Amino acid sequence: MVKKFVGSLKAEFKGYNAKKFGMDVLSGVTVAAVALPLALAFGVSSGASAAAGLITAIIAGIVIGGLSGGSYQISGPTGAMTAILVSLVAQYGLKGVFIACFLSGIILLIAGLLKLGGLVSFIPLPVIAGFTSGIAIIIAFGQIDNATGLKGTGLNNIEKLLSYFMTPQTLDITALVITLAVIVFMIVYPQKANAVVPSSLVAIILATIVNLIFKFDVASVGSIPKTIFLEERLEFSMFSLETIKPLIVPAFSIAALGLIESLLCGASAGRMKNEKLDADRELVAQGIGNMLIPFFGGVPATAAIARTSVAIKAGGQTRLTSIIHSLVLLLSMFVLGGVMSAIPLAALAGVLIVTAWRMNDWEIINDIFKRKMRSAISQFFITMAATVVFDLTVAIVIGIVFSLVIFVAKISNIQVTTSEVNPEKLADGSKINDKIKNTSVIYVTGPLYFGTTGKLQEKIDELEDKEIYIFSLRGVPLADISGVQALDDLVARLHENNKTVYFTAVQPNVMEIFSRSGFSSRVGSDNFYWSTDRILTELGD
Repeated sequence: MVKKFVGSLKAEFKGYNAKKFGMDVLSGVTVAAVALPLALAFGVSSGASAAAGLITAIIAGIVIGGLSGGSYQISGPTGAMTAILVSLVAQYGLKGVFIACFLSGIILLIAGLLKLGGLVSFIPLPVIAGFTSGIAIIIAFGQIDNATGLKGTGLNNIEKLLSYFMTPQTLDITALVITLAVIVFMIVYPQKANAVVPSSLVAIILATIVNLIFKFDVASVGSIPKTIFLEERLEFSMFSLETIKPLIVPAFSIAALGLIESLLCGASAGRMKNEKLDADRELVAQGIGNMLIPFFGGVPATAAIARTSVAIKAGGQTRLTSIIHSLVLLLSMFVLGGVMSAIPLAALAGVLIVTAWRMNDWEIINDIFKRKMRSAISQFFITMAATVVFDLTVAIVIGIVFSLVIFVAKISNIQVTTSEVNPEKLADGSKINDKIKNTSVIYVTGPLYFGTTGKLQEKIDELEDKEIYIFSLRGVPLADISGVQALDDLVARLHENNKTVYFTAVQPNVMEIFSRSGFSSRVGSDNFYWSTDRILTELGD
């Protein structure tokens, strides 16, 4: 993998010159403008701090971006990850987040070394869309506190939502107005201007200026330390069996989300830049990055499609775009720390609510509903509901299992049709005689396995009584031992009633199962033909 990485770097920087470096610098600055408000907002939303979000973006951009499986990936704190971290902070505090982040990094590193990067391709699109929409709902609900001044309590989303109605609280009108103003501003902000200066950055700047002028009594970001090593960070002394054990499951949730989000981002961005992502190397990069980030006081990071797409559209040439974006963020931390401390949390809440709305994959959602694909709609809603109610990893499992159930139900629709012998279709030289008149051709279409044996038996019982039965299995793509056993029982019953049975057009893999189970021996090799016409010709002789 190291040799392959070095080779890809040589190819990436082949012909690199001052012009391309200038494009990387411009792209890095542009991405930093997008990443700055999001890093602050996701840091606060996760239950950590704005500084933690900023540190995460800085370290992830340098470490993960530098080792990434693609030249275009920009990693940092994301909205999806905050959905996990909120409950994790509530239960275990920042110490738990740091340990879980480190453990998730180990899991991702192992997944990359075991070449498990292709796993994400097995997740159906409606499940991914439902998962993303569920996360968007969690992010939006998570902004209620900062947007309204209310305080929700509870270890999960449902408990927290219900808590708002359990105790009398006072609505902070000023915070609500700031949040709504930011939302409206970001909605009406011109798209052309957004390509130059992101609406989220402009909205936060304006909200901060207004807050400094009028000195509103609203919660703000607070002090931004001028150091990349935050006071609260992971230390080796925190590791023990007692601290690690309860965080293993959350660590797998973080790792699963990191794997899914990073690889989906890479696949989407790879199509934009016409460059394929090395999925396994990306997981290694994500693993190493998430193992290092908590030692600086940051939270888990993943590749972010919003920042990555901005990097590509801004003309980013190499992975230096990611590193430069981190250096710009680091500079802003030291230079603008005092100004950033005055940013109203209500303004960040407005940014995240709009971000949550935009993170929905509306193209896929619209396609699912427009085409009225009921199974896809069910997958979408079930995964979305499970994401809001349960753990995110559980939601993915539920969505995949439900998809598999639907798939099995669809392929279990075996069809059995019968046909009398048509004299016009007989091969030359064959004649209509009593044998042919008393022959029924049975066409079986669909897999012959444990899920379809009942239907097969039911269809066969409805057949008209004949002396000779020809089973055409050209439409049977696969069979298992249960299906073969059901067919064996059927043939045995027909033989007991002095019926003759033939099989035609058996697919090679199905014939292999017949042979290995002994079914073809019991039926007799002389009773297997490649075509039905051949049997009818012999019967007509």
